[in-house]
Amino acid sequence: MAQIHIIVACCWMFLLHVLVHCRPTAPFHPAPLSTMARNEEKAQSMLYRFREAKNAELGGSKTLERRPFRISEVTSLTEAEKWRRNCIGDISKKVSKIQDVGLSDFQIRDLNDEINKLMREKYRWEQQIKDLGGVDYRITGPKTMDAQGKEVPGARGYKYFGRAKELPGVKELFQPPPVTLKEKTRAELHRNVDADYYGYRDEEDGTLLEFEEEQEEIVMQKALEDAQDGEDNGMQVDGQQSERTQSLGTLYVPSQKEVEEYLVKRRKQAILDRFVSDDLVQSA
Repeated sequence: MAQIHIIVACCWMFLLHVLVHCRPTAPFHPAPLSTMARNEEKAQSMLYRFREAKNAELGGSKTLERRPFRISEVTSLTEAEKWRRNCIGDISKKVSKIQDVGLSDFQIRDLNDEINKLMREKYRWEQQIKDLGGVDYRITGPKTMDAQGKEVPGARGYKYFGRAKELPGVKELFQPPPVTLKEKTRAELHRNVDADYYGYRDEEDGTLLEFEEEQEEIVMQKALEDAQDGEDNGMQVDGQQSERTQSLGTLYVPSQKEVEEYLVKRRKQAILDRFVSDDLVQSA
């Protein structure tokens, strides 16, 4: 028991020694608030620059100030002109961005939708400027942005920019339809057919008449030559023709009644051959 009291007393003496001899030589001062604020400002500045660079890369505005959503509430002509220029700047950046070959089809479609949305906003700003008494940009303004976009035939209002024109399903829309030759009907074929087609006025063609005269002379000359060469064979030919005529004259020509009787008899024989057996015919 006495040993325990001695140990406790030694512990208390050690603690008192530490408290007396180990006091800090200088008071503790926390870090000033200005240093913490400066570090926070640096972090915010770096984050701000990163966000601005990312926004500029995506074609957004570098300023934190956003364009008014309700364009009709802007009553200052100068402010409307400023927001129109700001909108054109965003369109130009996105049109340049959509040319990037590293973008996927989904990114290209999203960018093209954003460009069309900005184009509609630009038209509304131009209308508001006109209503405020300013310049009518729809008539006098440059059409560079409009010329870069291409509309699908039959779908007015939506344009495709840059690589969006080469998207699957969009490229085919800009190709001209295949030309198919329509087959002419019989009425169309006979529409331009006249008497000349059938040769009714060939006698009026001087070139054709000259050609026919030349061919006729050639045929006549050949006939004369054949006649001179075949004088010796003329009598033999006449004899053969006379014999053939006599043989034809002795041929018998049946009458109409005899022809009908022959056809009826032939038809009866065909029916008998088809439906009557040979035994039945012999027994009959």
